[in-house]
Amino acid sequence: MSVSSTPLEPLGSEVLLQDGNAMVLSMGPQHPSTHGVLQIMLEIEGETVVKAEPEIGYLHTGIEKTAENLFWTQAQTVIERMDYLAPESNALCYCLAVEKLLGVEAEIPERATLIRVLVAELTRIASHCVWLGTHGIDLGALSIFFYCFDLRENILDLQEAAGGARMHPNYVRVGGVNGDLPDGFLTRLDALIEKFPGRMRELRALLQKNPIFQDRTIDVGIVSAEQAVGWALTGPALRASGVAYDVRRAFPYCGYDKYEFDVPTRKEGDAYARFLVRLDEMDEAMRIVAQVRKALRPGPTMSSNVKFAPPPKETIAISMEALIHHFKLVSEGFRVPPGDVYASVEGPRGELGYYVVSDGGNRPYRVRTRPPSLYNLQALKGMAPGNLIADLVVMIGSMDPVFGEVDR
Repeated sequence: MSVSSTPLEPLGSEVLLQDGNAMVLSMGPQHPSTHGVLQIMLEIEGETVVKAEPEIGYLHTGIEKTAENLFWTQAQTVIERMDYLAPESNALCYCLAVEKLLGVEAEIPERATLIRVLVAELTRIASHCVWLGTHGIDLGALSIFFYCFDLRENILDLQEAAGGARMHPNYVRVGGVNGDLPDGFLTRLDALIEKFPGRMRELRALLQKNPIFQDRTIDVGIVSAEQAVGWALTGPALRASGVAYDVRRAFPYCGYDKYEFDVPTRKEGDAYARFLVRLDEMDEAMRIVAQVRKALRPGPTMSSNVKFAPPPKETIAISMEALIHHFKLVSEGFRVPPGDVYASVEGPRGELGYYVVSDGGNRPYRVRTRPPSLYNLQALKGMAPGNLIADLVVMIGSMDPVFGEVDR
């Protein structure tokens, strides 16, 4: 749209341009319904969006560059903070990449792999709980928030018990996991597995057939299968358009090919379809959790390879060799053979990938993230035109972006 040569009197602090019936105004970055520090420059005619341009970068933290200045294990502390709603997924993907560079994928103990799958799927449910609760608030359904966060609290309690922190436990480590599951963990996990089906019935009863929720989401933000592939969407945003791509099935890792689970899809490609796909994914995630629970057997949770795995703490007090080894790992880290590798996992928002390069040193030479939120977010450019401003709130929420991984 051309800018008028004669400056017009602004109608308000957010109005940048007024030309005929059209105007440009900024939504965000402080707007609560942008789900983070996102600014969207909107060209509107009345209440209808003509054009939408997402402006990102307000949450840039330089995490990738920071990781390149830390030891291989230290880098996980910042990597978990990219997608801060799914820290275990970030840690798992990064560890898989480093283990490929080390060539030790076959050395990971079976119990450690099972625990990795367990925490990854619990993280998926917890992340979807945040999405569903906040998405409901966006549309005026306040009760759903409390139901979702009650369920999320149970998962965070388990995460804290295993890793020592509710949000960023740094539990998944190169070579396995940081310690075995504590006493009482499985009892609390069993209680969660028993509670889950009833809670999901309540969530579906609150929203799935709610006529107001359906009016706000059905036929809003439609993305066809061809458009979804063209925009490089992954995760629920892609599967809601009918494309059954899931990294766990396409490129199995951590033994996902041994688990029984379905890949939920819908063909409508609208906000309501993305809502249904995520609900179904929560059910499938708990289905995997239940299978892991049955398969858990006693055993080691960390590789015995002394090149990168710390010695058991009980041996440090009685073995000088173990003490020296522990000191060297803490003070210098470990070295990774030169090379580059790409590893990916199916995160709550889609394909999360890490391209990691080593120059043979004790720090990663390059860490490059493939964040699903960044690719999913760009689809707003195609979805928004022709919809109402109020529907833009629905579209943003239905894509479930996390700006820690968008801006990095």
